[in-house]
Amino acid sequence: MTSKAVKPKLIFVYNADSGFKNLMIDAAHKIFSPKTYPCKLCDLIYGKFGERKAWKRFRNETEAQMKFLHADEFKALYKSKFRPSFDLPVILIEEQYELEVLLSAKSLEEINDVDQLISTLRDFLNKED
Repeated sequence: MTSKAVKPKLIFVYNADSGFKNLMIDAAHKIFSPKTYPCKLCDLIYGKFGERKAWKRFRNETEAQMKFLHADEFKALYKSKFRPSFDLPVILIEEQYELEVLLSAKSLEEINDVDQLISTLRDFLNKED
C-alpha cells in the first residue's frame, strides 16, 4: 500500500458544507437535535463549543498529513467523472492521486467516541510504519 518513506495523507470529509451560515445551522442542530445530526465525524472531533482536547492533541502529535474538508470543498477539489462517490462523512487515504476509504460513513457510525477514533487511526498509522 504505502511506502515506508512517505506517510499517508488522511483526508477527513465532513457531511456538512462550509461557510458561516452552515456553521451556525450545524451548531444549532447539534445542540437542539443531536441524535439527528448527520455528521458523525464532526460529532467525534468537535464538542458543542470547539475541537475536543484529545483530538487536538492527537492531531498535533501525529506525523501523518491530514486535510479536513467540508462536503462542498471536497467535491470542488476532487471532482472527477472517473472517481467513485463516497457516502459522507468519510476518512480517506490519498496516495499518488488515488483515494481509498479508510473509514466509511458506516464505520464511523460504529465509533463511540473520540478516543476510539484516535485508537483506530493510530492502529492504521502504526501498521504503515
